[in-house]
Amino acid sequence: MLDIAEELNRWVGQGRRFAVATVVAVGGSAPRPPGAALAVDSEGTAIGSVSGGCVEGAVYELCRQALEDGATVLQSFGYSDDDAFAVGLTCGGVIDILVTPVGADATGHPVGAVFATALAAAARGEPAALARITGGPEELRGRALLVRPGGSYEGTLGGHPELDRTAAAEVRALLDAGRTGTVVIGERGSRCGQPLTLFVESSVPPPRMIVFGAIDFASALVTTGKFLGYHVTVCDARPVFATRTRFPDADEIVVDWPHRYLASTATDGRTVLCVLTHDAKFDVPLLETALRLPVAFVGAMGSRRTHEDRERRLREIGVTELELARLHSPIGLDLGARTPQETALSIAAEIVAARRGGSGVPLKGAHTPIHHDGPRAGERQRKRTPAERIGSAA
Repeated sequence: MLDIAEELNRWVGQGRRFAVATVVAVGGSAPRPPGAALAVDSEGTAIGSVSGGCVEGAVYELCRQALEDGATVLQSFGYSDDDAFAVGLTCGGVIDILVTPVGADATGHPVGAVFATALAAAARGEPAALARITGGPEELRGRALLVRPGGSYEGTLGGHPELDRTAAAEVRALLDAGRTGTVVIGERGSRCGQPLTLFVESSVPPPRMIVFGAIDFASALVTTGKFLGYHVTVCDARPVFATRTRFPDADEIVVDWPHRYLASTATDGRTVLCVLTHDAKFDVPLLETALRLPVAFVGAMGSRRTHEDRERRLREIGVTELELARLHSPIGLDLGARTPQETALSIAAEIVAARRGGSGVPLKGAHTPIHHDGPRAGERQRKRTPAERIGSAA
């Protein structure tokens, strides 16, 4: 849901009533990941998507019904092949959809306040996590808790007083990692008793992409990085090249020696570093620093000869073989790229493959899963019962 938070936050500000359908569990080759959402307002306007088209119509009607009766609904959609007009996923996967009206639910529980706060935080780029009950007693389904990085929380899950405190601690762990997923705890906050399944959506600032080297290939990579959702910084020691005119899409342009800037700026486990200078006086001190940071990706441009020379220089200054193994160089997948735009696509493809665990080989003729976040190939695809969903989450 938080991926459409900016628009939904505007709806809240306009006083519009709406219902949100969120993918809370996925099995097999489902088209959208957990957290994908479709929202429908009282006028019938819809934004977002939960399936890429397969079950959008049915989910739209569920949202309309939720606006009428104020009830939170959990619905599963699986593969349908027997009837050409049946509602189902043609890809063979299974998705569970939680539909929540933003306002009071059927029991009078005010879920709207928590949702409004979560949407406002996400729209401002503030870190927060929204947890909702998707498994357990039906009367608690959809109850929401908003957790902040420091551990403070708003709302209530409606059970034992210890439940909110325990849930907040578990949810905070996912928030700290910037992850969306499920948590299973006991109804009274302990690890025993009837289990409750919480679906947690973490809203964190966009991951950083830092592009070193203000060259024409960098300009294309900046545009591609923005398209992928990164906060993109361009860094170069040469002020004549590092200009807003050359990089209009960049969030930030820094004129500084690359290694000095990298040592002083904030990075984390989602940060992507792309070194495009292919000049030893810039690359070697920069990569010495980069390969010792706990970032997601370090890549460097250059010919194979440049790469071999760069590795030799890095070994001479003490960079270990284990550290060198983290370096993606020459950067990019083999697409036969020639133009800056094609090269940017090649680099972006390798970044996505590294992030998702993809092989980078063509899907045609391969037998690996298309969606690497789903179950392993060969697992049965079928509709699961609520008890099975709870058990598998545990």
